[in-house]
Amino acid sequence: MAIHLHINDLPPGLTFGDSVALDSEAMGLQPHRDRLCVVQMSRGDGDCHLVHFPPPGDYSAPNLKANLGDPAVLKIFHFARFDLAIIQHYLGVSCEPVYCTKIVSKLVRTFTDRHGLKDLCRDLIGVEVSNQQQSSDWGAAELTPEQQTYAASDVLHLHEIKKVLDDMLAREGRTEMAQACFDFLPHRARLDLAGWEEVDIFHH
Repeated sequence: MAIHLHINDLPPGLTFGDSVALDSEAMGLQPHRDRLCVVQMSRGDGDCHLVHFPPPGDYSAPNLKANLGDPAVLKIFHFARFDLAIIQHYLGVSCEPVYCTKIVSKLVRTFTDRHGLKDLCRDLIGVEVSNQQQSSDWGAAELTPEQQTYAASDVLHLHEIKKVLDDMLAREGRTEMAQACFDFLPHRARLDLAGWEEVDIFHH
């Protein structure tokens, strides 16, 4: 594993091919209140690129935005709903097209209620990952080596997990259903940002 730490933006010319695994770290789970601190990205090749936004946060990031907004690149997330919302709020980019491993897990692994990334890593690809740094202070001026390793682990395995989940989707005949969910996700994130995060507008 190689971790490449960048401050405020990706270096010019860096691209991620036809798909990139993505995640973000923030001060909390409320995009309007909690500052975006890190965006991490991987091609699935064992390398991870971390874009750190030290306080107070410079979100101009033209190279990062170009990658996030590229319609030719599939963005693979775990629990995309939060990441899409906070990226939209701070970077002004809608990440499309998108794939969410948590949604697929809920569609095909109906025999369990354990759909966290740690569970998928263990159950699908036999990899144990730690979530010890999950609640650490991501708003610090510098990231610790432990934080960098944790952030990288959130994206390094998503391509491999996607392959397993895609086979399960095909087996259960739910690929089209999953795609419909993915297509709606950017709109779900916009609803969250607009104040409907706790309201099910499809409910009676």
